[in-house]
Amino acid sequence: MLNSVPQPSTPLRLASASGRGLLFATVLASGMVFLDTTVVNVALPHIGRGLDANVSGLQWTVDGYMLTLAAFVLLGGALGDRYGRRRIFLIGVVCFTSASVLCGVAQNIEWLIAARFLQGAGGALLTPGSLALIQASFHPDDRGRAIGAWSGFSGVSTALGPLLGGWLIDALSWRWIFLINVPLAVVVVFAALRWAPESRAAGATNQAGAEAGNVGTRFDITGALLGALGLAGITFALIEAAQRTGSASVLAPVAGVVGVVAAIAFVLLERRKGDAAMLPPKLFRRRLFSVLNIYTVVVYASLGGFSFFLSVHLQNVAGFSALKTGLANLPMTGLLLLGSPRAGALAARIGPRLPLTVGPVIAAGGVLLLRGIGPHASFWVDVVPGVFLFGLGLTLVVAPLTTSVLAAVEDQFAGVASGFNNAASRAGGVLAVAALPLLVGLSGAAYRMPAELAQAFRAAMLWCAGLMIVGALLAVFLIHRPERAAQGSQR
Repeated sequence: MLNSVPQPSTPLRLASASGRGLLFATVLASGMVFLDTTVVNVALPHIGRGLDANVSGLQWTVDGYMLTLAAFVLLGGALGDRYGRRRIFLIGVVCFTSASVLCGVAQNIEWLIAARFLQGAGGALLTPGSLALIQASFHPDDRGRAIGAWSGFSGVSTALGPLLGGWLIDALSWRWIFLINVPLAVVVVFAALRWAPESRAAGATNQAGAEAGNVGTRFDITGALLGALGLAGITFALIEAAQRTGSASVLAPVAGVVGVVAAIAFVLLERRKGDAAMLPPKLFRRRLFSVLNIYTVVVYASLGGFSFFLSVHLQNVAGFSALKTGLANLPMTGLLLLGSPRAGALAARIGPRLPLTVGPVIAAGGVLLLRGIGPHASFWVDVVPGVFLFGLGLTLVVAPLTTSVLAAVEDQFAGVASGFNNAASRAGGVLAVAALPLLVGLSGAAYRMPAELAQAFRAAMLWCAGLMIVGALLAVFLIHRPERAAQGSQR
């Protein structure tokens, strides 16, 4: 078993100034990452006009960030364990903020996309580091409350992100949704240097640690790069396939082949490494863990496609302002924030199958209601009911899904199971944003043409509803209460 060194000589208490300062730094930093995950969808029409971008440019603006964030989040946790959690956290903050500045001053869509890739890489270092600092620094008696506070405040930032972003876009410019990160990052760096103790895991590469399942210390850069290349190649192929140019017809199949080969090589590499792999293959011998992650990809693909299309449609077809579009997201995020703890408690009592079945069905109903949004739509009649139902369905899914994933594996694999499930959710969103415009025939500058966008939107909402129904069917037939959770409830 690995020993952690050096830990703070006296564990932090939540009531102390140092404890509050560390919590503040980690919440604010992760809040920046969550903010830039949600707010960019609201800005897409303005980015498209400002940089004269086509649909593929908007797709890459979303997917470039999500791709590197999904591909490198496990590696980010391992780097922190090896080289120092505070150090990697601060490097992530600086990388993320530097990329935010590049996004904010971008002069063309290619510049913005490249900066978004870099921003996602910074987020992949920052996000696992924020939780790892809390886990390693706080007294065991306060650790649960600190993590709960981190989750709650991060949820608030996610809820308010589209609203704040919409106001910044209307009042100033889309560039300010990125530039706002600069003063926030200055505060984070100061607070982390002042109050966050350094910690790392010793013996990160020794075999005993691998056998004990200390997954956070695995340092598998080859695996991470192959995984990123696989996802990037498939994403590129899907986006380029929708473009009506000669070069796209050549590049798309080549990228697809590269992506598939890289994905296969990733699987083979992880199998060869066995317990020393970044993603131990033994986890997937547990059928429930595999099914839950397939379910995650399907449901979060629906969420990713829904968010991408709805924000553009509300502005370019219904004529909403960016602020009003941000406000339209509030019922969904508010329900998730307030209802997720109750949904988690419900799943603990009755098992995950029912909420993971009913939730997607309700969400699909909300998506179908929103298909009717047209020019001059009513915010309260045409938008809010559908978004509310979609949010209610997601609320029944998110906490029970996370709890079930963790309960499906042994405690020693909790970190890697949580990290992989997080990556699976982001990969689902990446693939949906890449594939849906191709499936509904939206390409070039068609998103600026209300009639063509409205037709594509209605078709995309059918796909999103269908994905939710597929998730519900997976839950009905293949998801059961994890054995460890069932045993715990009987005690």
